[in-house]
Formats: sequence, C-alpha cells, structure tokens
Amino acid sequence: MLSREELRRAARDCGGVDRRLFLAVAAGLAALPKRDRAARADTTAAPPRGDDPFLLGVASGDPSAGSVVLWTRLAPRPLEPGGGMPPAPVEVVWEIAEDEQFARIAARGHALATPQLGHSVHVVAAGLAPDRWYFYRFRAGDAESPVGRTRTLPRRGDATQRFRFAFASCQHYEAGHYTAYAHMAQQDLDLVVHLGDYIYEGPGQPGKIRQHVGGELRTLDDYRARHAQYRLDPLLQGMHGLCPWAVTWDDHELDNNYAAATSEEQGVDPVDFLIRRANAYQAYYEAMPLRPRSLPQGPDMRLYRRFSIGRLAELCVLDTRQYRSDQPNDDRKSPLNQACWDPRASLLGRAQRGWLQRTLTTSPATWNVLAQQVMMGVVDRKSGPPEEFSMDQWSGYLHERRALLDFLATRRVANPVVLTGDIHSNWVNDLRSDDRKFDAPAIATEFVGTSISSGGNAAPVPPEVEKLLAENPQVRFHTQQRGYVACELTPGEWRSDYVAVEEVARPGGKVATAATFVVEAGRPGAERA
Repeated sequence: MLSREELRRAARDCGGVDRRLFLAVAAGLAALPKRDRAARADTTAAPPRGDDPFLLGVASGDPSAGSVVLWTRLAPRPLEPGGGMPPAPVEVVWEIAEDEQFARIAARGHALATPQLGHSVHVVAAGLAPDRWYFYRFRAGDAESPVGRTRTLPRRGDATQRFRFAFASCQHYEAGHYTAYAHMAQQDLDLVVHLGDYIYEGPGQPGKIRQHVGGELRTLDDYRARHAQYRLDPLLQGMHGLCPWAVTWDDHELDNNYAAATSEEQGVDPVDFLIRRANAYQAYYEAMPLRPRSLPQGPDMRLYRRFSIGRLAELCVLDTRQYRSDQPNDDRKSPLNQACWDPRASLLGRAQRGWLQRTLTTSPATWNVLAQQVMMGVVDRKSGPPEEFSMDQWSGYLHERRALLDFLATRRVANPVVLTGDIHSNWVNDLRSDDRKFDAPAIATEFVGTSISSGGNAAPVPPEVEKLLAENPQVRFHTQQRGYVACELTPGEWRSDYVAVEEVARPGGKVATAATFVVEAGRPGAERA
C-alpha cells in the first residue's frame, strides 16, 4: 500500500492529484471497518462499568415507508479520544415499539458498535408499518439509553393530506444558545431537515458565549470530539430524540468555503486536504442517523438522496460541496462576469445532476422540494450601478443554475420549492431562469432560513433592507434574526412560518413568528399571509 508521501510524489509527478489513485487507496482503507464489523469478534467488550455510555443521546433519521435508521454512539467520556470506550467491539441491543411502555414490540435485534466507527450504531429498523409513530431504545451492558420517538413516512403514492417539518442550519456553538430547538420541540413535527453547518471547525476562542474544545479540526479524533461537544447540548440532543431527521452538510463540517478537493486556504496540499476530508466525512457519518449505504469510502461519501412523502411531496436532499468546481473570481464578491457563466462550472456534479433530473421527471408528488445549502436567488448586494454577487452561491454557477430552472419549467415539474441555509439570514425569493429579468414569470419559490445561533444576536431588519429590496424585486422578504422555518404542506397549499429567536447570547430568548408565506399549488411564487 502506498504511503502518504508516495501519494504526494505521485501527485507532483502528475502535476496534480491523481484522484483515481488516491481514491483507490482511500477506499481500501475505508473498507477495513466494514470488514472488521462483518468479521464479528468471538468475544465483545462491555462499556466501562458504572459509566453512562449514552451521554450523546439517541437519534433517528432517513425514514421511509417501512423503515427508519436508529442511531446512538457509545461514549461515556465523549470529548476524549475513543470516547472513553475500550478498543474493542461492544454488543448493543435495540428495540422499537408501537408504545412508549414497549408493551407492543415492532422489532428488536443486536448491533455491534465497533471502535473503527467510533462505537456508533446505525440500525435500519425494517418491516415497520407506513405513516406511523414508534418509540425506540438501546441497551449496552447494564446501561439503557433514553427513549426516542420516530416515525415512518407514508407510502409513495398514498393520498397524504398533511405533513409538518422544520428546516434549520448553522449552529455555531460559540456564537450562542440553541433556544430555537427548545421552541421547535413544541411544534409536533413529522421531520427535521438540517441543511448543514451542524458543527464549526475553528479552534476554541476565549471570550465567546461558549467555547470549543481543542484547536482547528484536522484529525478523526478532532472531528469526533467536536461533534460530541455539539451533541452534548441538551436542546439539540432533545430535538433529535423527538422525530426523525434528514441531514446534509455544508462547508463547516469540514472547512469554510471548500470546493470538492480544494481548500479555501492557499497552498494547501490537495492530498493532505483529501485526508482531512476523509476524517471529517467519517466523523460526520458516525455522528448522524444515516443509512449504512452512506458509509464513506475514504474522502467520498454519497449524501444526496430522496424521501417520498406519499403523493404529497418528493424531498430531494442535495450536496453542493463535495462535487462542486472551485468558486469563480477567487471567491470574491463580483459582478456577473464571464467566469460566472462558465459551462464547465458545477455545484452538483454530473452524477448528482443526472440523479436529480431523473427523480424530478418521475415524481408523482404535488410538491417537489430541493433541500440544499447555498442561495439560489441571484441577489445584488450593492445598491446603485455597481453590482456585487456572492461567488459561493448559485450566482457563481449561472450556466448550471439556468439549466436547472429551465429543466423545471420545460418538464413542468409540479410546484418546485427550494430550501436553503448557509447565510445566517431569512429570505423569500421568486426564482426565474434569469433572476435579473424581473418581469418574467416565476418558476419556483425559495425559502432561505436563518441560523440557529451563528452570527449571534442580530438586528431583525438590516439597515439597508429597503435599498436591497429595491435593487432585487424578486426578493419578497429579508431579515437577520436567528431561528428556523416551520413548514406545513397540504395538497393545496405550502405554508412557511419564519420563527425568530430574539436573543441567543443568553438562554431562554423570546420566540415569535416573524412572518408567514404561502404558496398555492399550481401558482409559483410566495405570498405573505
């Protein structure tokens, strides 16, 4: 097997990273945990006696009509390397039941928590009834986990009349408290969609509201500990235990504004960056309720996937980081110049784009939802004749953006709605093939949700908002509060409530609905309720 130095020399000799060579080696390394897990040990260890191995709680996710992923990670000392667990497999018993007292067991079994995967457990509880709530728990040795609640989705094609979910993003631990999750927990939701920046990779900064443990994340142990520190927050952990989640990442799960194998920082060895990416991706898988098919292969991990909610909605969860080409114009805010229209530039990559188009073409749903990371609305952030657009958003990838919106229009995809996070502010945007042609009919609606805590306390209305709205008539709403967006879907209407938290610098900030927008089925564009 080639060493890292041999990989680096091969990259230099080729004038860049020989990606196929690197992935072949990395995939071989990534397969080791699976082989160890499959080759079940004759004897297994137990959690340290007297310690609680379930300090990180429980979670569920990736639901379907007949199954759901049940997750936990054994870690009695979560911030230490190894989580305080012995370097050996540990057998875990799991149960899922129709009632909270576990009198009516729907399924039970055993799973092996291995040190190769951070003693995380990803159980696919199958054979469940569609569109039904369940309760689940784990046992390891003499320890028992908290009880979690989860549900399955309606069968694809079923006439579902109502579905409620929330979407959230950007929860910088040092920037504030997770008060939004305390409010979200009272909303009786069917699903939570997390759009990325679940963790932040920077070193601990003295003087912040809360402080990260450790320095800039590089190693697998670094990323594991950071995920554990975030999951120890009781409000985040509690929300995970109330309903299933569908998750995707953005940039800070690895490194700010990275693009595929390219770091934001200049002069970073691409091989070193891919090794760092492999560490971040593995830790992300270990920390999330994802199906085993998402297990990363070295620095590659397939995260794009779909969720069918009867005939009501088709939810396509996208990944706009792993496959994207580098940001144009050195990632500086720029006018919409020729670099933004480069036909070779992509946020999705060829395989994901093809998958998305096939999924949308065959969707029978009333609502077709793209849950993704960066703003699709093309917004000029500078008033007056000078123009200034973000190159990290879809405005830096205009050829692919136009092709996608033209596809939605020409294929008559029913009621497309885009969900977005990333920028720590609320927006409602009408989307057109060319967003600068304001008189063209809208093709889709974009709901951009603000951060849970990133950015800290903010003035609700930016001082330049009137000038921004005048410059961008396609923008229907914009504020900078913290919070989340709660959505209710019916066959006739989509309703988005923008929930705002007044303060995150201290616990217990007041929460209120800042605005509500409605989209009528068959009529693109949102209207304020």
